[in-house]
Amino acid sequence: MKKKTGKQKGKRFVIQKHLASHEHFDFRLEIEGILKSWAIPKIIPSKPGEKRLAVEVEDHPLEYIDFEGIIPDGNYGAGKVEIWDTGTYEIIEKTDKKIIFNLNGKKTKGSYYLIKLKDNNWLLIKGKNK
Repeated sequence: MKKKTGKQKGKRFVIQKHLASHEHFDFRLEIEGILKSWAIPKIIPSKPGEKRLAVEVEDHPLEYIDFEGIIPDGNYGAGKVEIWDTGTYEIIEKTDKKIIFNLNGKKTKGSYYLIKLKDNNWLLIKGKNK
C-alpha cells in the first residue's frame, strides 16, 4: 500500500463495548467507505505508552457505526453491544503496517498508533498528547 501522510480530517470512529462470550471492545475507524475493525480484549489505553492487543476482524458497513443492542444467540458475536465512545479522528500517517491518528471523542482524545504485528494482530498504543 502506498504510504499516505498529512492530516485527513472529519472521519468518524466508534468504540463499542461488546458483552459477547468474552467482554471486549470493538474499535472501528471509518476508512474508505467502510469501518475497519479491531477487537480489543481490555479497555482502550488512556495513558501515554500504554499498549493493548488489537485483533483485526472483518470490516463492517458504515451503518454499523450507530449500532447498539442485542445480537441474538446463535449469531456471530451474540451478546449486548453498547456505544462506549464515538467521535472523529484525523489520520497522520497510514501504511500497511502502521496507522497514526488523533482521536477526538468524548472519552478518548489524543494521539494513537496501530502497529501491525503478524497475522491479524496489531498493537494499539496511546501516544503522547501535545
